[in-house]
Amino acid sequence: MANFSKSNVPQFSVEVYQNEYLPEGGREVNGIVTVTSTGGGTTGGVPLTGASPTPSHVPGQAASAAVVIMVDCSGSMDYPPTKMRNARDATAAAVDTLRDGTRFAVVAGTHVANDIYPGGGRLATADPQTKAQAKDALRRLSAGGGTAIGTWLRLTDRLLGAADVDIRHGILLTDGRNEHESPEDLRAALDSCAGRFTCDARGVGTDWEVKEVTAIASALLGTADIVADPARLAADFTQMMENAMGKEVADVALRLWTPVGVEIKFVKQVAPTVADLTGRRTEAGPRAGDYPTGSWGDESRDYHVCVLVPEAGIGQEMLAARVSLILPDPSGGAPQTLSQGLVRAVWTDDMVASTSINPQVAHYTGQAELAQVIQQGLDARKSGDFDGATAKLGRAVQLASASGNEDTAKLLSKVVDVVDAATGTVRLKAKVAEADEMTLETRSTKTVRVKK
Repeated sequence: MANFSKSNVPQFSVEVYQNEYLPEGGREVNGIVTVTSTGGGTTGGVPLTGASPTPSHVPGQAASAAVVIMVDCSGSMDYPPTKMRNARDATAAAVDTLRDGTRFAVVAGTHVANDIYPGGGRLATADPQTKAQAKDALRRLSAGGGTAIGTWLRLTDRLLGAADVDIRHGILLTDGRNEHESPEDLRAALDSCAGRFTCDARGVGTDWEVKEVTAIASALLGTADIVADPARLAADFTQMMENAMGKEVADVALRLWTPVGVEIKFVKQVAPTVADLTGRRTEAGPRAGDYPTGSWGDESRDYHVCVLVPEAGIGQEMLAARVSLILPDPSGGAPQTLSQGLVRAVWTDDMVASTSINPQVAHYTGQAELAQVIQQGLDARKSGDFDGATAKLGRAVQLASASGNEDTAKLLSKVVDVVDAATGTVRLKAKVAEADEMTLETRSTKTVRVKK
């Protein structure tokens, strides 16, 4: 384990869990990289609601932040009328949770995007007066028009891009499908915003498209969830904003350096959710590439690194990969290396050593499969392939049970009747509430950590 700390950033540590032993001719090396961020002389991840404004990177003070809240105001938000009222109340609760000194704006999203507060392409600075003004603007919001989420994201990007802050974050609420722009337009907007700000996305009710909302959160390194009951929005928005206010450093990258002859098979985040980062690599010098991890507060995450090394003889060993946490210098200077860990390969003729699967690697391989078979099972169910759905969701029940993923097991039990969890024997339920199916799909990537 290695770590690095300066007063203006949290302290990061890296631990690598692996079985480094390979049989003769073995090539695949797996490692689970646990990254933990603590303190940094800020708040320990606790939001400073009501604190005085703080400049960027001052030891003992919170990181500067800018937040834009995007509220769906399309016509469907009026059905039922309580939905729009709950959205207004939830956004007001989020505004109340802003730490004083945070830059912020509210965007009303339809087939176009309007920054309803403070307006004029600007950001306000949170204090009691601006929060009251923002809540006044929210009371005047009404539903009408279509849905073009790409326009909301592009406006948010322009607003956040003008702010000289450490953390840039968006919160997006939608209740419907993105029907007033093409999927290509939304994808282009996500591509242009990726790496510029993080974004949490929420679907309210049951008339929205799960894959759209999860794709937004995935591309922008945020969280996705369903709020089936609009009355729960205020609590959810408050929690999201508290989490955003607890972030202390942005744009941390996982840098993977590999020796000549080593191929990278994949790099995935595996806790707290599964997210494949392999395709997001940006080159960072000879045989090195950076994988984005987004913003950090006080938290711990796990990553699965898999590489293919050249064949070697018994008794030989090599460095298979060096994993570093990198923080770019906003002024363009050399980036900081916050922490490092090593992934090794050792060839042995000890069959017990070379065939033993590291518990962390085994656990997260199962969690990644769990997320995959839930998606496959639900897709099969929707397409009428009930045998395929039963097999996949049965396997999901088996994996959830074996790994102790109780939350996912509960969600699965609303879609299937479990006959025997240990063997994955299930029956599809004849009737499933739409909200239950959407909740399972939205939360399918949530994982649990290895049981100690």
